[in-house]
Formats: sequence, structure tokens, C-alpha cells
Amino acid sequence: MELARMSWAEAREALHQARVALLPVGSTEQHGPHLPLGTDWLTAQEIARRAGKKGGWLVLPTVPVGVSEHHRQFWGTIWVPPEVLRDYVMGIARALAFHGLRRLVFVNGHGGNTAALEDAARRLRQEGIYAFVYVWWRAIAETIAKVIETGGSHAAEMETAVVLAIAPELVRPERYGEALAKGAPEWGKKVEGIDVGFDTIDFSESGATGDPSRATVEKGELLLQAAAERLDAFCRWLSSQSEKALAPKPHLP
Repeated sequence: MELARMSWAEAREALHQARVALLPVGSTEQHGPHLPLGTDWLTAQEIARRAGKKGGWLVLPTVPVGVSEHHRQFWGTIWVPPEVLRDYVMGIARALAFHGLRRLVFVNGHGGNTAALEDAARRLRQEGIYAFVYVWWRAIAETIAKVIETGGSHAAEMETAVVLAIAPELVRPERYGEALAKGAPEWGKKVEGIDVGFDTIDFSESGATGDPSRATVEKGELLLQAAAERLDAFCRWLSSQSEKALAPKPHLP
């Protein structure tokens, strides 16, 4: 069930029936010379849609811009501050609660969003709105370890495989070599255990990490399937919980 595709009359029925809503949240940021700027929101949206079909969960319109200032030196990247993203998704959650649905999952496609989304979820809980943050690559770490052959987390084999499965026409395989040659083996730069790479450009000239050349549609499908299944399982758990179980606990005597 996708809210944006419904009339208000259809939405009335859907909201009466819905148990959990899914809010895909991504970013519009550089993903090397070979992947689209919309990689993260495309991925979050696809996982939410697949999970929504499995369990009948209500899929909300995707939030396509997130906390991506650290990619700003690469053309086309746009971003908002963390507090803006936090307040925006809280506003969406409150609007949803107005219509009677007070349980939702932020389906996160971008690591930079995580702290802001978690802050939103904590604040919403105090209002009796129960939001949770689903970070898909964390949820399926075992599957990733089995499927993905090479390292790197940003615009590497994993993300390239997922985009190949979602929108292969947006992938530029002829630029894999550039991504690898001018990229970094892993995310970040450390000196004596301290992060010194505040911006992506500090450690990757291409904006990518790892080697995207091992990516395949088949690997992407395996990752998307696993992520959707795990999200669906979480939603089933969430829908089964009593409000008392989800609410903040009183202070100790």
C-alpha cells in the first residue's frame, strides 16, 4: 500500500486498516562516478516497497534528501542539517498520528541520517508515537558477509549491486576503473585511531570506496530480498506489541 498513489477516500480505508507505516529516508549525494546521486533513497524506497507488499504495511512517500554535507565537494550533492531532518520526520510522524497510526519505521538508506532519525524516534516516544530506525545494511550483516566479496561501504560492490537490481540503466560500468583507482579501500581516514577524514574528499578523490566491479544484479537481488524480509519481520513484531510494552517505563521508586 503506497499512500502517494491513493485518493483521500482510499487513504481513509488504508489508514483504518494499517498497523505499521514505513517511511523511506535517503539522500541525494555523490556515489562515485558510476552510481546515481539518488542511490540511497532509491534503495530505501525499494526495500520499503518490497516489505510493504509482503506484510501489507503502509508505505509513505520517500524523503530524498538527508544529512550529506560531508559529500558537499562533489557536484550535485544536496543536504539538510541533522536537526532539520529530525524535525521533518517528526512532523510526518505527528501527521500520521493525527490519522490514527502511531507506529512507524524509518527505513534508512544513508548512514549520515542515523543519528538524526534515532533522536527523532526517542523524542516521538515521549509523545506516544512509536518510531524505530531500520538501517538495512546493519540488519542483514550476515547476508552481506556471504554475498559481497570485496570491502568498501560507499559506492562499492554492495551499493553497486543493489542499484543494478533496482535501476541498471543508472549504473555506469565503464567508470568502475576510475572509481577504484581514485577511491579509498574503506570509508574514512584515521591517525592513531582518531578520525581525521571529516569530508569524503579527504580520503577519496572519486568519492567511492572499495571495488564496484564485482557487483551483479543477482547479488543485489539477494541483498534486497534479505533486507525486505528482515524489515517485514520487524513490522510483524511491532504490530504485535501492546502500547504498554512500547511506552516509556516510569522512573524507579
